[in-house]
Amino acid sequence: MDAGWDRAREAARRVGRGVADAGRAAGRAGRATAGGTARAGRATAGGVRSVGKATRRLTYAGGAGRTGLGRLIELSAGNSAGDALVTVALASTVFFGVPVGEARGSVALYLVITMLPFALLAPFVGPILDRFRSGRRYVMAGTLFGRGLLCFAMAAAVGPGDLPTLFIGALGVLVLSKAYNVSRAAIMPNVLPAGITLVSANARVALFTLVAAGVAVPIGAGLTAWLGSAVVLRVAMLAFLLLGVVAVRLPRHIDSPDLEEEGSRHRWRTLLKVGPAVAEAVWANVAIRVFSGFLLFFLLFLVQDHAVPWLAGRDPFFDVTRTIALLAGAAGLGGLAGAAVANWTRNHAPQLIVPAALALTLVTAVVTALLFGVWTALAISLVTAFAQELGKLALDAIVQREIGEEVRSSTFGVVEAVLQLAWVFGGLVGLVLSLTRGASAGLVGLAAGLAAALGWVVFARVRRVRAAKAEAARKHGLHDPDAHPGGYSADHDAAASAPTAEWPAPTPAPAPTPTPTPAPAERDPRRGDTLDPTKPLTNPFG
Repeated sequence: MDAGWDRAREAARRVGRGVADAGRAAGRAGRATAGGTARAGRATAGGVRSVGKATRRLTYAGGAGRTGLGRLIELSAGNSAGDALVTVALASTVFFGVPVGEARGSVALYLVITMLPFALLAPFVGPILDRFRSGRRYVMAGTLFGRGLLCFAMAAAVGPGDLPTLFIGALGVLVLSKAYNVSRAAIMPNVLPAGITLVSANARVALFTLVAAGVAVPIGAGLTAWLGSAVVLRVAMLAFLLLGVVAVRLPRHIDSPDLEEEGSRHRWRTLLKVGPAVAEAVWANVAIRVFSGFLLFFLLFLVQDHAVPWLAGRDPFFDVTRTIALLAGAAGLGGLAGAAVANWTRNHAPQLIVPAALALTLVTAVVTALLFGVWTALAISLVTAFAQELGKLALDAIVQREIGEEVRSSTFGVVEAVLQLAWVFGGLVGLVLSLTRGASAGLVGLAAGLAAALGWVVFARVRRVRAAKAEAARKHGLHDPDAHPGGYSADHDAAASAPTAEWPAPTPAPAPTPTPTPAPAERDPRRGDTLDPTKPLTNPFG
């Protein structure tokens, strides 16, 4: 009996030792796992800090950190990332998982709902922003806070499938996003560092916003597939609310005093009052935007309908998903290239960049219509995005240089609305023409429209330059109809050829009183542009 109890106690001790050994092994494994996790966390945090420091060096380069341009770039990049998250979340709720025919109806409804309110709100957004020039930081923060609240409402509407709420929320997000872009473009001359031109500063902002959107899109798509659209909208809500706080903390010199000349009335800026240089750039960009909207929806539905040659032939490599991914990648690469080239152009005249971008789009559209295939489709997607980005950056620089600060937001509001309407109109045309399932005919028609727009822009510019030269020659007396090529009048020659014996010696005429000559155009030392001192520029560096 005692021997049995001894064996039982020995077995129990062995079991206890085994349990203790297992516990110690588990503890060692847990400590190793925790150590590995901590090391991975420290490595990740170190990588994030390194990326943040490198990004900060890029955004603050060239004196951008002293003037506030660097902080504005970071804020705009975050704003672009938030808009990208909202776009991915809404696309997964509205457009995915429906037949092609129903998708056309949903897209057309979205475009119409987007276009009509813009046509009504366009005359009011800019003047309202001009009224609050002394609080532009708070206006920008208000657009961010408003989008955060709209994201919260749309997240609540995703579950029950409340499409009216989603459409209204999407419209509100779009309007507030455009209002932010208008305010950001209007304050750009206030944060322009020495040695950086307006085109380069706008290009730097565009580069970081495009990169931020490119990073946010796959992250948003992954979160949408894993957690759903409502979670992504709530993440966007938090991002917008945090960005609103950052906007309030921007430098104070971004704001401008609400001062107007005594007796002057606030003018409502329309395209009839922006001047010929701005009008030419606007209409050239309108043509590019129409073609961009057309190309997006035209190619998208042609690919989904298998109405393109490489899908009709059942190419083993190119399918619908890969084709759409390649087209989207080409468009993104074109946008980045456009921003990079705009930054490289520096002091080149933006008035020449705009028609050059339009001409490049026209040539590529003609080649694509004649040789339509997968590679030409990728080429036209890349070139159109490139021209759209480059032309828009040049247009922004022209508006910032030519328009006084007291009406600059109004001008940008009208320009943004016109460009948005042009893109929507092009998208509707693309939806309709995609039903014909003929790629070449649609591209030829739009190429003819681009050719007409380019011809008008070139003709208007040539006429304006000739008129300016004639006016300058008239002011300097070089265009007198009685003047000879040498600068002497016919009466002077007749008097000189008369016999001198019959005439008394001429008495010297009194010296003419010197007339003040107009001051030459001032040159901004911070950039290479020539400024006209007669223009009502509130900001001397505008």
